[in-house]
Amino acid sequence: MDIQGKTVLVLGGWGLVGSAVCRKFMEEKPKCIIVTSLTKHESLEAVKTLEKEFPQAGRDFFIPWWGNIFVRNAFKDMPREKILGNPRNRQMFLDDFIDDLSDEVLKRSSLYILMQKYRPHVVVDCINSATAIAYQDIFQVSLQTRNALRQARSRKKDKAQLDDLVESTERLLCTLYVPQLIRHVQLMYKSMNLAGTKIYVKIGTSGTGGMGLNIPYTHSEERPSRVLLSKSAVAGAQTLLLFLMGRTPDAPITKEIKPAAAIAWKRIEFGEVRKRGKPIDLVDCPPDRAIKLTRKLQLTLKGTAKQTGETLQSVFIDTGENGSFSRGEFETISTPGQMEFVTPEEIAESTVFEIRAGNTGHDIINALDNATLAPTYRAGFMCTSALTTMAKLEERYNVDSVAFEMLGPPRLSKLLYEAYLLKLCFTNMRTVVRTNEQELTKALHQCVQENSHIRSQIISIGIPILLPDGKSLLRADTIKIPPFRGSNELPLNAKSINTWAHDGWVDLRPKNMKLWRERMKAVIEMVESLPDDETSSFTMHNRDYWKQLREIDPGKICSWIFSYEEMGKRMKA
Repeated sequence: MDIQGKTVLVLGGWGLVGSAVCRKFMEEKPKCIIVTSLTKHESLEAVKTLEKEFPQAGRDFFIPWWGNIFVRNAFKDMPREKILGNPRNRQMFLDDFIDDLSDEVLKRSSLYILMQKYRPHVVVDCINSATAIAYQDIFQVSLQTRNALRQARSRKKDKAQLDDLVESTERLLCTLYVPQLIRHVQLMYKSMNLAGTKIYVKIGTSGTGGMGLNIPYTHSEERPSRVLLSKSAVAGAQTLLLFLMGRTPDAPITKEIKPAAAIAWKRIEFGEVRKRGKPIDLVDCPPDRAIKLTRKLQLTLKGTAKQTGETLQSVFIDTGENGSFSRGEFETISTPGQMEFVTPEEIAESTVFEIRAGNTGHDIINALDNATLAPTYRAGFMCTSALTTMAKLEERYNVDSVAFEMLGPPRLSKLLYEAYLLKLCFTNMRTVVRTNEQELTKALHQCVQENSHIRSQIISIGIPILLPDGKSLLRADTIKIPPFRGSNELPLNAKSINTWAHDGWVDLRPKNMKLWRERMKAVIEMVESLPDDETSSFTMHNRDYWKQLREIDPGKICSWIFSYEEMGKRMKA
């Protein structure tokens, strides 16, 4: 891709890698660079530094933006504790990633608003998403919830105790890694799609700096640390989700560079050593104030050490988001055989080269494409044999194998049975197209009324039948749609009925029959647009595939619906 004149968005542009990426982009002459960070201070500082380094770029070339891209826009500048510490905020936070992805959820997200404001052509994501999600520490929150449950069981329940239990449980739900990650990727895909983004590059992580389960670097947890492995698990899950995004036809070109080493460095100097942005205060505990070790050790004990009034100052190497290391720490971690390191400039060089359609060999998504076992010629050759064998058995036992509702989604079973009923009543697609929707409805309704065997098969697999009046439902005790979401009773209205009929009810209403006529007309037009003597490899959906349009094949028509009507066609082999 030619980057010149394009709008570039660098998520995490204040960080070590983000800053290097911004600098590297300057060689390509983009239109502007949006530099984001979590806090206003970081974003403005990053822009100020870049403007000083590239004064020729102009005053409005580097654009600062700040906030948390993992939450709704109203929460983007709130500390996590302020969100989770408020019951109403917690409920809204849970709504955003546990509920279905709706337009409302999308449009109130900070990520969507950011994308719509700047509509970037290129997005480089330098945020360590795995750390942001996994270091919420689900293990610690789980322990707190378990303790709250134990206390609730062991004592007579009072309101305060129940409030503690509710809060602990809600906090646990707010810490669930997978729902948060899935929603983040969904929002990223939708937001970029609507903004017209052409390419997305993720700077990922292995979670362990390229080391294995024997990694010796933990924060006093067990080895290997569960929290650290959670980071690796989230990073791996995100890679697979991006792998899927890269196989989505309307998604931007998707790539991931995954450094497998420590990343260093930003600066080396003598000065005040800071941790999480704050100086480390020096305290002292003289020998005469030593604590006697008895039966219990208190992890926090106020008044033991006294403040010296000074802060820790030393020579340090600033490694960006990973913090400042002493010479001894950096020497340990960078020694061959340990974590070693890669420079942010090398990551930036690979990133920009990949965006320019180069091949660095470091794109994880491309590597997965090449390493996964794709559909094979042998399987394709044998598919015809399998379908022929099943057809012979159908004929021998005088049954039609339509749908069992094991593959999913329920929508597939609903479509298969609707197509099958049309086949029984009208044989082929041309007849369906020539028949008006009222007559189609009448015929299918009569078939369902008179053929108890078919009716029983449909409702027994959990697929209800919505009768032509739109107010009567044939069903079994349990149904697949709507799915159970904690409540056994849901409000009924015209909108909900339409939604559920679309998702998994055999729908005998005239408006659905009209849709089937339009589908089959589109298939016929696609086939008849081909020359009579077409025998090339141009398309497999020729007259022979559709059996000269002499009959309706439910499986083939549903495959066509998923591929063309619902844009669910496989992109890569």
